Amino acid sequence: MTLWTTVLMASAFAFALKLLGYVVPHHALDGVVVSRVTAMLPVALLSALVAVQTFTAPGDGLTIDARAAGLAVAVTALLLRAPFLVVVILAAVTAASLRALGWG
Repeated sequence: MTLWTTVLMASAFAFALKLLGYVVPHHALDGVVVSRVTAMLPVALLSALVAVQTFTAPGDGLTIDARAAGLAVAVTALLLRAPFLVVVILAAVTAASLRALGWG
């Protein structure tokens, strides 16, 4: 399969998925379960992205390095109700400091 075939197939799939969103009747999307799932789906996807980006090694396998320490500091800051910008800065400073010290 060539690159252009893959790009065209992905574009067609995205278009069909978007078209399906217009075709589905509103009463099918107004249920309680659908509302809960659509409300929590971004949280689940973002959590999965953070976990994959934090704990995967450049090859195959898992690793614990400065990114994990930065994530731990970020979680702690969030539990202490710190503002989001403070959380990001604390996590970045933690990871950068540990990498500067040679860990990770």
